[in-house]
Amino acid sequence: MAQAMHGQSPSQPPPAISLLSTDGKPHPLQDALLAVTLVLGAVAFVTAFFHNLHLLTSWTGLIGILTGAYGQFISETTRERFALIIGLGASALGFFLGMAHGGLFGGWLG
Repeated sequence: MAQAMHGQSPSQPPPAISLLSTDGKPHPLQDALLAVTLVLGAVAFVTAFFHNLHLLTSWTGLIGILTGAYGQFISETTRERFALIIGLGASALGFFLGMAHGGLFGGWLG
């Protein structure tokens, strides 16, 4: 834990608290992937409870899994990883329930 080894000097003010960046640097790509993953996960999770929305559920779940996996790959802080896991879990649940209710194509391909 390298961040635990750095001491604060009395002349420096404490760092501003940020929800997504604990290292004090901006992470625009990681934050965008986090937001997209959380939105897609929420949509996939909510629409999973409606059988006739299986196309929307399965596609948003699949895209949410892919964006969340890439976000995990390039994430730099623990807070980003934590929120990405929440979005990934919701996306995966929606994807699996969407697949169980009719799949990605829902009878369009045969």
